[in-house]
Amino acid sequence: MPQMFGTDGVRGLANRDLDAQLALDLGDAAVRVLGDEKKTEGRHRALIGRDTRVSGDFLAAALGAGMAAGGFDVIDVGIIPTPGIAYLTSVLNVEMGAVISASHNPMPDNGIKFFARGGFKLPDAKEDEIEAILGQDWERPTGAGVGRISHDTVTATNLYIDHLVSAVAPQPADATEPAPQPLKGLRIVADCANGATSVVAPEALRRAGADVVVINASPDGYNINDHAGSTHPEQLQAMVKASDAQMGVAFDGDADRCLAVDEDGTLVNGDQIMGILARAYKRENKLAHNTLVVTVMSNLGLKLALKDMGITTVQTNVGDRYVLEEMLRGGYTLGGEQSGHVINREFATTGDGTLTALRLSYEVMKSGKSLKELAADFPQLPQTLINVPNVDKKAATTNAAVQAAVEREEKVLGDTGRVLLRPSGTEPLVRVMVEAATQEQADDVCKRLAQVVADELKI
Repeated sequence: MPQMFGTDGVRGLANRDLDAQLALDLGDAAVRVLGDEKKTEGRHRALIGRDTRVSGDFLAAALGAGMAAGGFDVIDVGIIPTPGIAYLTSVLNVEMGAVISASHNPMPDNGIKFFARGGFKLPDAKEDEIEAILGQDWERPTGAGVGRISHDTVTATNLYIDHLVSAVAPQPADATEPAPQPLKGLRIVADCANGATSVVAPEALRRAGADVVVINASPDGYNINDHAGSTHPEQLQAMVKASDAQMGVAFDGDADRCLAVDEDGTLVNGDQIMGILARAYKRENKLAHNTLVVTVMSNLGLKLALKDMGITTVQTNVGDRYVLEEMLRGGYTLGGEQSGHVINREFATTGDGTLTALRLSYEVMKSGKSLKELAADFPQLPQTLINVPNVDKKAATTNAAVQAAVEREEKVLGDTGRVLLRPSGTEPLVRVMVEAATQEQADDVCKRLAQVVADELKI
């Protein structure tokens, strides 16, 4: 693997690209890079969580073994959303957290990503340090210096659910008072993708008062993301209409993203969700600097709508880690991606799909408007995205023929659209995205560019 860490950790085909030996070596290297050398009291500690893939079992065992052999006490909290590990890493004050997941990727894939103390994803420099010492021998601890591995799923999951519910329904100071239920009267369909939030999301939404219809929440190790969840919302769209629900939400395998569906079964994407939440936060004086942080993939329609509302957008490269870096740099409170990664710094250090679903549902109830009405204020310019596989993705920005084709198409679009070529950070493909005044034009331009990329960059 020429560059092991992509935009979201290490990913690959489980037991081929990412095997037990690599997981062991990653655990071994991570404790050396992320361990607190100045720690004089207590044990070094780490958390491990995973999604529902069958390969997560052996990878968690190997990763935990590498960490424990390096002197860390490891708490394996089992199946839990990625943002759950980020939250627990912060509140339990452990030195690092690790998640075994390939997010929205197919079941045969898997991945490992790390969180530093405080619950933040690692910067590139730290990942480079881990990669640089991977597999190197060193003087490992012995005797009482080695770590233990314990398992505690129930406590960790309940702690995380309590936190999520508090984002819309803070517990009363007087324990004898009934807990608030701000989502009471809302029927919502939750598609859990047979993934990590299959328990968490339904429970959190119900505790907040919602009437929850649950689909794809029976993981068996093999069915994660299988025609379900945020990458396959068709089943959710049909169920929302069939169950007479006011809205639906769809998560990916590790539940760090969320997309929604309105009462008519129409998809509400991450851009529209961010727009709805940004406007709500501005109204409540919680949108720092009246700014939303987005990526280059966000639709021009979102930016224009927000501008009319007095909200500025700041743009970053694709990847929620880069969104977060900009949020921390500028002191912003809300940001995210069109794909449904939404980072709400009031409650989280990373994208959290279940949190997003709760806050979006809360805004529907608080505004008195339907999700369809709220989303209509953020119209999207026609956009076409084509993934071109099996190409030299690194050459996408340097190949002369490809760049010439982009320039030609940009002249065709003029000021009414834009072109974006983006190498995937996790897969061997190039994403070709085109926005235009009409869907027909977006389709035509995108198809032409995709063909040039396929011809010129084929491997």
